[in-house]
Amino acid sequence: MRGSKLAAILLIATTSVYANVNEELQKMLNANQRLDVDVLYEQWLKEFDGVRPSKRLDARGVNQFRKGIFNSKVMNIISHNLDKTKTFKKGLNQLSDLTAEEVYRYYNLKAQAEQVCSATSSAAKDLSQALKSTPEAYDWREHNGVTPVKDQGQCGSCWTFSTVGAVEAHYLIKYHQFRNLSEQQLVDCAQNFDNHGCNGGLPSHAFEYIKDNGGLSTEQNYPYHGVDQTCNIPSGTQVVGVVGGSVNLTTSEDDLKVAIYEHGPVSIAFQVVDDFMDYHSGVYASQVCGNGPMDVNHAVLAVGYGTEKVSGVDIDYWIVKNSWSASWGDQGFFKIQRGVNMCGLNNCNSYPQDVLNLSSAKEFLQ
Repeated sequence: MRGSKLAAILLIATTSVYANVNEELQKMLNANQRLDVDVLYEQWLKEFDGVRPSKRLDARGVNQFRKGIFNSKVMNIISHNLDKTKTFKKGLNQLSDLTAEEVYRYYNLKAQAEQVCSATSSAAKDLSQALKSTPEAYDWREHNGVTPVKDQGQCGSCWTFSTVGAVEAHYLIKYHQFRNLSEQQLVDCAQNFDNHGCNGGLPSHAFEYIKDNGGLSTEQNYPYHGVDQTCNIPSGTQVVGVVGGSVNLTTSEDDLKVAIYEHGPVSIAFQVVDDFMDYHSGVYASQVCGNGPMDVNHAVLAVGYGTEKVSGVDIDYWIVKNSWSASWGDQGFFKIQRGVNMCGLNNCNSYPQDVLNLSSAKEFLQ
């Protein structure tokens, strides 16, 4: 390949938490050097040794099978990033020596066929006036409204991280304090609300559980283990409550835009397909994912929105917080195309109507 093309192959954000191996790949390509995958693999092992799932999945440790998968990923990244029709770039991350099927199994990604996307119904409303006062771009990360990215690990508990992320964010916005809340409590205790621990669940149902069961404990008092356990909430540790339960958005992405700006981050769900696993930057879009309510298999948290120019064309996007650690994507976040129900993201959206500081006696009296 010619050097003029190589410069456009791999666009990597230098602010990424684990950028070195991607920068090394970019240097090789830009200099038109021989692609030394052995060097890249050794560097990748050092950078991701503490967070790569394959270390836990494969008792044999580093082996030719894993290295072969990594080599294939590198070639796929180069091919994808050379394609100017793509609106997002791929990069190496902690999943880069796993097959797509292994990633699906690791995160227990599956459609929630036995569940419906709303805990309660919501009526359609006229958004015309609200949209007029909503800015064209907004990012709660810039307004102290997003809490740190977490890692769900080997458990289909994305729904708990989406739920807790929303409650933490709304609490931070309201009280200007960060409370690190317990995902494990939802894994263990919310089954009566049609949730299934490490086998999946829905944030809209989880908000109802929190409302009806005394609130959420802290991560410190009910730590995350990423496995199904018996519900055992330490007495007196529930510090944040939900008032009014779940507000469900069932009309349009304009509804989601208004809700994010007026209230705070919103839980959304979409369908993860193979190419999403290597996302690194840009606006994610897929031609193969489904867009129906039975297609969604992963719950995340929309924290903002905006517009980005890609190949001279403006593309609207959502800013989304994932739960695959800060070593994935853009420091744990990604952008996904807005306004086209991309991968079904408009089917299953909700946020807590209000949050309450349970540790304040004054709040109880109001």
